[in-house]
Amino acid sequence: MSLNTEYEAKVLDIDPDEIASRIIDAGGGHVADRMMRRYVYDIVPGDESKWMRLRDTGSEVTLCVKEIISDAVDGTREAEVAVSDFETTHALLGMLGFTAKAYQENRRSSWLLDGVRLEIDSWPLIPPYLEIEGDSAEQVRDTAKWLGFAVDDLTSENTMAVYRRYGYDLSTISDLRFPS
Repeated sequence: MSLNTEYEAKVLDIDPDEIASRIIDAGGGHVADRMMRRYVYDIVPGDESKWMRLRDTGSEVTLCVKEIISDAVDGTREAEVAVSDFETTHALLGMLGFTAKAYQENRRSSWLLDGVRLEIDSWPLIPPYLEIEGDSAEQVRDTAKWLGFAVDDLTSENTMAVYRRYGYDLSTISDLRFPS
């Protein structure tokens, strides 16, 4: 396991069908659609800059520690490892003294464009957004421009900050699901 820097930015309040068309028109391809679920754990209570995430993507389960060092495209570091079972790992973390502060769901449509990972994410309560993740900040910005977005359209805010933009304090929502 190594500590990696994420090169990632978001374009908020998008039309998913329009973005999918732009990606296809630019030569990109669809990878998968899936429902994702996660538990989020505080490492240090009250410190929103560092947390642990247990996530089930439908095809793999991972445990990750994320740390925000700045609001820049390269401002998040993470260390991630694959685990074999979502519920068993959640129970194991409980035995180690970690209590999940939240359970969250989102729907994700994954795309690939010239080696850049594009995720059209839909979350409960807020408009969909596009996440652009590449191997460098320049690659993220270039892909955004290729898709018709200005650098000013990009934000590197984490999910909690995005929810705050729409008037929600995600730290007070312990169960975030789509309606049945």
